Amino acid sequence: MYESYWQKKGDETTVVIPGWQFMSYFSDATRLCWFLEPEFAEQIVRLHNVVGNAVTENRHIVVGTGSTQLFQAALYALSPCAEAEPISVVSAAPYYSSYPLITDCLKSRLYKWAGDARSFSKNGPYIELVTSPNNPDGFARRSVVNGSEGILIHDLAYYWPQYTPISSPANYDLMLFTVSKSTGHAGMRIGWALVKDEDVARKMTKYIEINTIGVSKDSQVRAAKVLKVISDNSEGPNEGDSFFEFSYRVMAKRWKQLREAVQQSGLFSVSDFPPQLCMFLNRVFEPQPAFAWIKCEGDIDNCESFLRGKKILTRGGKHFGVSPKYVRISMLDRDKNYETFVRRLSTIRS
Repeated sequence: MYESYWQKKGDETTVVIPGWQFMSYFSDATRLCWFLEPEFAEQIVRLHNVVGNAVTENRHIVVGTGSTQLFQAALYALSPCAEAEPISVVSAAPYYSSYPLITDCLKSRLYKWAGDARSFSKNGPYIELVTSPNNPDGFARRSVVNGSEGILIHDLAYYWPQYTPISSPANYDLMLFTVSKSTGHAGMRIGWALVKDEDVARKMTKYIEINTIGVSKDSQVRAAKVLKVISDNSEGPNEGDSFFEFSYRVMAKRWKQLREAVQQSGLFSVSDFPPQLCMFLNRVFEPQPAFAWIKCEGDIDNCESFLRGKKILTRGGKHFGVSPKYVRISMLDRDKNYETFVRRLSTIRS
């Protein structure tokens, strides 16, 4: 979806890296996260301050190969080493479908997936993943387990103004962000964590050191350039052509098209969201998530299978810990593919 915007920007985001540059493992040996490029760190702080979506003061920045690696690093850093059994990891359903897979991939003795946070009642320490706005359903989330020994990880990949109103800066102990969802550059494989506790940040850094001996400098330099262009355009005289204005308009149009298609078909339903004031865009609007969480109504029990038969590929609710009557569909494809999707959806009849 973002491709056309960056094509229009032309050489503004072009980066030339000579063959002799960035050959060392180290970016700044004096930093806690010694493989974090200083320019990338500077642009992360600047963009958060421009948008107003996260507190960066008194936070350590840890860079990772996407937020997936940072999630693994956070589990490693937050898991107690002295416990007799792995710490439970939970998230309220519907949860991000990769959480169970990533958590249990290595069958670690430090942590294990324990399912839906709403039904979790085990005594003792636990880690709760709070994704807000949530993937897949787009709703704002808070922690739901009422336990005194809980440790929270806040995945804020979608807390950007094209997807949801920015009401206040997020202020949590450990917050995850990713370039793929904020700017569309999924191929860079770059994410970052804002971490309050120094010891946790050190352990996360150690995990990434052991896992991949740092993070690509080339990707960090390219990401820094992209973030700088976004901040420059958001603060400059041509704010109407800013990345977030463009993204907001496209998402608003697509959600309008989707709701019209759902209404025309009569076989599906999508969530309604309460409108809020966005402090960054200075307008009131309903959240317009990166994914549509669609329910097949009536006697359609497997929505994923049903839509596959109509040549629409989705991800079924069972992957997210809920009924197969639900599916998740990306709202971020290229214009041609999205137009095909809503046209097909609108023509489906019982």
